[in-house]
Amino acid sequence: MTPMLVQHHPHPASAPPATDAPRRARDWAEIQERMLVPLYEAVYEHLEVGTGTRLLGLGCGSGLALLMAATRGARVTGVDTDRARVELARERLLPDADPGPHGSPGGPRPEPRLLCGTPDTAADPGGSAYNLVTAFQPVGCTAGDSDGLVPALTAAVPTAERGSAVVLAGWGPPERCATTAVFRVAGRLAERLRGHGAWRPARRDDLEEVAARAGLRPDGSGRVSCPFGYADTDSAVRGLLSTGLFDAAVAACDQVTVEKEIAEALHPHVLPDGTVWMPNVFRYLVARIP
Repeated sequence: MTPMLVQHHPHPASAPPATDAPRRARDWAEIQERMLVPLYEAVYEHLEVGTGTRLLGLGCGSGLALLMAATRGARVTGVDTDRARVELARERLLPDADPGPHGSPGGPRPEPRLLCGTPDTAADPGGSAYNLVTAFQPVGCTAGDSDGLVPALTAAVPTAERGSAVVLAGWGPPERCATTAVFRVAGRLAERLRGHGAWRPARRDDLEEVAARAGLRPDGSGRVSCPFGYADTDSAVRGLLSTGLFDAAVAACDQVTVEKEIAEALHPHVLPDGTVWMPNVFRYLVARIP
């Protein structure tokens, strides 16, 4: 359990509201984002990401996946519509006047590019096309959660070489994901919004459907164990709320109620030492640009 257990940070009892973007972005970066590290590692290993990789990360969040690719020698660009998360990514990948992380035996690497906006703004000004596009934000958890991904992929395709890999990520089978029970709470509370943000079980072909809608050709897939581990229930509540998957539930009732319901749903996953542990399986699809 140790590798994925999040270190406890002192914090208020209540998670930041959905309108407090900077605090929610910080919760994502400090608590939740690292839960997907096994997914990032598996994909990079599978595709042999290294010095020849020119990577475009869609929905790059606070940049952990980009940092891991850059550490392997990849040239990385990230784009996200969440300005608070992009600012945190800049803190991670662009340390002040410190050439060390960017140096290499063959000379300095180009600095990462981090953009707040849409994929069509991410074309490399140096003229080099990307040869890997990643969309690591998992789909298959709420109704319509892939609707925005298809146009993002469509906009990104012209910036990449033909034959380039495009990686999509999604939740595994509900019976293999302990966090499913917590997301059912979000769906139940959001019901009064007539299905907006309602939970639904992941389907086997979710990622293939997204790829087909974006005009991509599937070229392999894999499954990765990504357990969610938290130092305590408060950290778990804050981390889960930072995903945005409970926003519809908050809109349907109120923040305090949602926090209480999440905490109750977490009870079966609290260990004797107070930590929270939820085994999950995620799936990734490698598709190709025709």
